[in-house]
Amino acid sequence: MLNVNPETVCRLINLARGFQAQEDVTFPEEQENASGDWAIQLLASHPDDSTFLEFKSIIDDLEPDQQWEVVALQWLGRGDFTKDEWTEAVAEATNSWNARTAEYLIAHPLLPDDLQEGLDILGYSCD
Repeated sequence: MLNVNPETVCRLINLARGFQAQEDVTFPEEQENASGDWAIQLLASHPDDSTFLEFKSIIDDLEPDQQWEVVALQWLGRGDFTKDEWTEAVAEATNSWNARTAEYLIAHPLLPDDLQEGLDILGYSCD
């Protein structure tokens, strides 16, 4: 069902947890705009962070259809779509895709949990 390797998603989960657990990484209470400017501002203070750079490298190395699935997994895990709407989630991710996928993903404070939940919903595990 997934074109992206679940082990790759598990690695992204671990990297996101490591990045977001850093003391100096803070998320705004309200992400005020949909354009993601707040995400760019968050990452601007961490341009040389090795954990983020590895996360970004993995995302950037994925084919676009695999990037779409990672985004769709995040949306599935946070409840924006159901398992039965997986095709629609991927289509929406396809339509919303841009070259800043890594930045978009890592800036979501619940990304690790959302990705894990998305994998669980589709019957995959990081164990």
